[in-house]
Amino acid sequence: MTYCVAINVEEGLVLLSDTRTNAGMDNISRFTKMFTWEVPGERAIALMTAGNLSITQSIIARLGEDLNRDQSGDPAETILNAPTLYRAAELVGQRMREEQTTNGDAIEARGASAGASIILAGQRRGGVPRVFLIYSAGNFIETTRDTSFFQIGEHKYGKPILDRMVHPKLSLQDAVKSALVSMDSTIQSNLSVGMPLDLALIPRDHYGFSLRRRIAPGDSDYLRLSLGWSDSLRQAFTELPEYPIL
Repeated sequence: MTYCVAINVEEGLVLLSDTRTNAGMDNISRFTKMFTWEVPGERAIALMTAGNLSITQSIIARLGEDLNRDQSGDPAETILNAPTLYRAAELVGQRMREEQTTNGDAIEARGASAGASIILAGQRRGGVPRVFLIYSAGNFIETTRDTSFFQIGEHKYGKPILDRMVHPKLSLQDAVKSALVSMDSTIQSNLSVGMPLDLALIPRDHYGFSLRRRIAPGDSDYLRLSLGWSDSLRQAFTELPEYPIL
């Protein structure tokens, strides 16, 4: 399992993913779930993946092949030359459908799930920051002002803090804290989600990544935030009014 979250606020985009993959309690490994591309000054795009690892790795590989073809002089439509981020999401959805058609039934026939999901987030010059959630069927939805974050993977433990805190006018710094607390809550409650983490920021109208950081176990900044959140929760609990029980 995994956990990825993308937050879209007026100041830009916050992206956070874990790296743990497990196929049973005694078969745990690490794989990157976040993939980034950048054309400085023109666009920045990130994909985060969850679900069947063979499906999502194949999709990333096929998207990379498209980029290599285009760079070698063989014109190809890619996520880096698509006229809009919506069209880039369509291209990822198309690759998702192809992989599901080619391999999905065979995977399911052997008792495994072929389900997968991908978050595409980014901004291109002339457009606004956008976040799409792409499903196994290749269809997708986009964040709105009413729903300004998406999660994939083991999302239920980290959702309450996002529901309470995230809104379009939230600062980028507070959006980062919200994402990290959401991840920390998930790690505390689910062994299938774990460090290291990948964090990326795309400030609005920056058309590039201002931060791409691997947060390793023992990271002092992360530990300070995690412990501070735990202490704050305990303090808030003790200050709650008593509920009458007699």
